[in-house]
Parts: sequence; C-alpha cells; structure tokens
Amino acid sequence: MSKLTDFLEYKADTMRIHSLRMTTAAGSGHPTSSLSAAEIVSALYFSVMHYDPANMDSIENDEFVLSKGHGSPILYAALAEAGVVPAEELTHLREFDSMLEGHPVPRIPGVRAATGSLGQGLSVGIGMATAMKLDQIDRRVYVLLGDGEMAEGNVWEAMNLAPHLNLDNLVAIIDMNRLGQSDPTMYQWDSAAYAKKARAFGWETYEIDGHNISEILSTFEKAEKAGKPVMIVARTVKGKGVPFLENKDGMHGKAVGEDQIDEAIQAVEKARGDAVDYTPENFISANGGSRHKQPEYRIKTDYTRDQKEATRTGFGQALDKLGDQDEHIVALDGDVKGSSRTKFFFGDHPDRSIECYIDEQNMLAIATGLATRGKRPVAASFAAFLTRAFDQVRMAGYSDVKMTISGSHTGVSIGQDGPSQMGLEDLAMMRSIHGSAVVCPSDAISAEKLTAEAVAYDGVSYVRTARPKTEILYDNDAEFHIGGSAVLKSSQNDVATVVATGVPVAEALHAAEDLERDGINVRVIDCYSLKPVDRDTLIDAARDTRMVFTVEDHYRAGGLGETVAGVVAGYAPVEIRCVTKRPHSGSPDKLMAEQGIDRAGIATMVRDKLEAVS
Repeated sequence: MSKLTDFLEYKADTMRIHSLRMTTAAGSGHPTSSLSAAEIVSALYFSVMHYDPANMDSIENDEFVLSKGHGSPILYAALAEAGVVPAEELTHLREFDSMLEGHPVPRIPGVRAATGSLGQGLSVGIGMATAMKLDQIDRRVYVLLGDGEMAEGNVWEAMNLAPHLNLDNLVAIIDMNRLGQSDPTMYQWDSAAYAKKARAFGWETYEIDGHNISEILSTFEKAEKAGKPVMIVARTVKGKGVPFLENKDGMHGKAVGEDQIDEAIQAVEKARGDAVDYTPENFISANGGSRHKQPEYRIKTDYTRDQKEATRTGFGQALDKLGDQDEHIVALDGDVKGSSRTKFFFGDHPDRSIECYIDEQNMLAIATGLATRGKRPVAASFAAFLTRAFDQVRMAGYSDVKMTISGSHTGVSIGQDGPSQMGLEDLAMMRSIHGSAVVCPSDAISAEKLTAEAVAYDGVSYVRTARPKTEILYDNDAEFHIGGSAVLKSSQNDVATVVATGVPVAEALHAAEDLERDGINVRVIDCYSLKPVDRDTLIDAARDTRMVFTVEDHYRAGGLGETVAGVVAGYAPVEIRCVTKRPHSGSPDKLMAEQGIDRAGIATMVRDKLEAVS
C-alpha cells in the first residue's frame, strides 16, 4: 500500500503542475479548484476506477462525471497521464481548435456528458448507474461535486431519488474546499452538515481528509460494499500545494500569472519528490462502444375518420409500440403518466420505466445520463413544467445525446386548469436547443408516427402534444418525417395560405371550408415540423398565393408565426395569429375563440385581410 500511496501522491502533484501550466498558458481557467481535487482524481484514475484508456467509449468501463466542470484542468491532466489524450494537448487548453474546452464536453475521450452548469452531474450519474443496472454490467459511477453546487436544487432532487432507485453502484464525492466564486460556501468546512443531510436522504456517508491518499482509498473500498448510494464528504484546500494560493478568497477562476508560475510549480515540485516506479492495476481491456444498434422503427395505426383522439394518446400508444421493438428505450415521467400517456409504456415495460416524481430537472439530466450509455430515453411531463428544466435540456444538446422529450397540455386548448398548466413557451424553448428537432402533431395518426421519427432522431427531439381529443385528419398510411409538412387543402385558385400546427390545424381546415363557400379559396398546410421546417413547401405556397397566415396555440415569440415569417420573407406578407391575450380558465372552445385561433377567428382574419388589400 505504501508504494501505491507514494505513486498516487506523485501523480496528484504531477497533475497539479499540469493544471497550473495549462491555465497559465491559456490565461484563464480554474487552477485552484483543480488543485483541491488532485488526490481524489489521482486515486480514482490510477487505482479505483476500472477502465480501458484505449477504449474510453466502452460500456465496460467505470464512469467518472466531473459535475464541478470548472475543475476541468485536473480531469484533462488525469486523462493525459493515463494516455487517453496527448500530453502536448494540455498546453492548448481553451484554444479555438483544441478538444480541451473550458468545461468538459464529449469531444474528449472519457467525457460522455457536458458539465459546467452546476448541479446536474449527480443526476447524469444516476442515469449512467441505471443504464449499468439495465445492461447488468457490474460497474460503478463516480461523480465529483463542488461544495458550492450543493446549494443547487437539482442536486437534492438527485439525492432524494438515488436511494429510492437502489443505486448501490453510485458514489458521489464532495470536494469541500470551502470557497466559492464570490464568498465562502454555505457550510464552509462543516463536513458534518453535508453528511447529516446525505444520511437523512438515505445515503451511506463518510467524512474524510480529501488530501490523505490512504484514507481516500480505504473509503472507496468501503463504498464498494455499502449496498446503497455513497456520499463522501472530502475536506480539501482550494489551491492546495501552492502556498500563495491555498485557501485564498478571490482566486476562483483566475490563472496564475506568468510572473508567479515558476514559483507555484517549484512549490509543488518540492513537495512531489522523486518519481515512483509503479504500474497501475486498475486498467482493463474493454470491448465494444456505448452505442446499441437502433432498429428501424415501424408504426402501424388503425384509426377511422369519424374518430376523435388526443395527440397525447397517440404519443403514448406509439411509445408503447416502440418499446416492443427496441429494448433500449427507457421511459421517464414526472408524476403525470396518466396525463402524458406514458402509462401505456409503464404498464407494459415496467423494468424500463422510471418514475421521477415531481422533479423535472432531475428527470431530464437522468435522461442525459441514460443516453450517454446508449439508452434511448423518452421523458414526459406537462410542457409548462419543462420550462423549469430548460438548462438541463440545453446541456443535453451540448452533450450530443439522443433523447426525446414529450410536452403535453400545450396551449389554451387545455381548458379549465388555467395558465399555470398551459404550455405556451415550449416551442421557443425547444427550438433554441442546439441540434434539436421539434414536432407538433395535429391528430393521433401524425402523433404516433412523428413520435417514432422523434425517437429515431440523432439528437434532442421534442414532441408537442395536446390535451383535447381532435379529429383524425390523415389516412393510416400517411407518412411523416422530421423537416416535413403536409398540404391538406389546395387548388389552382388559392388566394392565400393558412399555415397551422397542432390543435388549430383542424380549425384551419374548417375555416377554409367556410371561406370556400364564400368563393374564397385558401391553401392549408399542417406545419408539423417546427425545426427543421419545410422551407420548400412554405416558399412555394408563398409564391403561389402571395399571402400567408399562421395559426398556433402558443405565444408569438419563438413560435410558428415567427418561424414561417423568417422563411417566406420577401415572398409574401405574413399575418400571425397566436395567443396574445392573457390566458385564464375556461372551456377550450371559448378560450380558443377568445384568442382568435378557432374556426371562426381564422376565417374572419382571412376575410378582413383580403378586404383590406382589395
């Protein structure tokens, strides 16, 4: 043990030197937050974790999540020392064309999820640990948290759920270095305060000296036998190893200047001593990557034109069917499975269903963790409640994962529940996510088939569904695809185009029928894909009819109208009809009429505009 201890201490100081040099070369970064975690990371990467440095994408490896993503230099140093990334790359930290960004992203081998937006890493770890359980792989997940981020609510959602899920393969470590960015942390070095809370949530808890290698190793050994999630509260010193940095407030996020870097490195080298001849025994030879082969999804529907069904039900039916076809689909729900219709999947596939209760932030970060190990998570809640988890969705986009989110109960069409339950901002939110796809079905058939397209999408996808039952508008053999649309009514004599999405599509069709009786022919397009959008069909319609109207059950900002206007600018003027009046309780028909997005409102809008320009 002594030789191992000496070796790990030497590695820790070597990584300190790397951290100092790379941040000074970059002129920015977080060296002090890296120095405090050196012994913990050294122990994990060179003794505790089982992984293959030559195959970091394998699901046979243990996982490490740097939730305190600003401590990236110590992670990059460990990966360089393990031979995962070239050591010379360290001097290019934060450069334009370097894989070593300011905070970790999956461009780096061994980094599966983007971190740095604090508070999410433990939930990502839950997703990874759950994926290991589903795959029956006897490996563990280690999550390094900063003490500052322990104030985040997302952390405590994760703390609450992990014991409930019996994740005995999850180990969290708090790097309790006392100092935050602007002030000392809430509990500073009071490890008992953190430990008491963790135990109350059902975690096996240990308080240790985070710079004592022997104590660190013995605690990790205990963690393997705990039989429950483990929280290690490690007391550390920010800036450890460099006297003029140690426990100094105001140094967060500041690189050591060129005038002091030699002094800093000499201090660490003096403590480090001579190299230790030791070969790590934790490296393994792993096979396979993290991606499971996705089957070609097939959805068959059996609806009739005289039926009415909610798009949320179409989503739920499709998800259940997809679950039969792909054993790697995992459903997550935020205590609304009866309303979101994930209840069908939960009933037929209970082993791949996760009830996350009312903690949407935790749910979506767990989905990211599942996706990093090849699962196809589908998470569902009311669209209105997803807004509180926007940051988690944003980070999923930067994590390059494949996951699907369903937001139900969108728009004023939900009726009497009132504005707190109405998803009216979700299109703007989901369209803004890097690499996302956003679809909004108008009937149960399109809902089922677009759900399959969304789950197959290579990135973050969003399916917007509604509460009320709507008419069946399509035949069962209709096809849909990401980036598509459908022209539901057209003629050679069309004088305008009405582009609608979701519930208002049926209203637009009826309005077109009413207008046609008055001798006014309009084209009706179901713009079921909001991102990417079917530019060609929209531009063709604008050229043909010279006037475009849009109708949506969503606020103007970031919705259908602004999307269409951006596409057809220069081809035709656009009149946007959306939710503009303050929403409130009431029946769906009265609420839609108040906003002018029902049959009568659409017809009146078209008539008035045509009269004004005639």
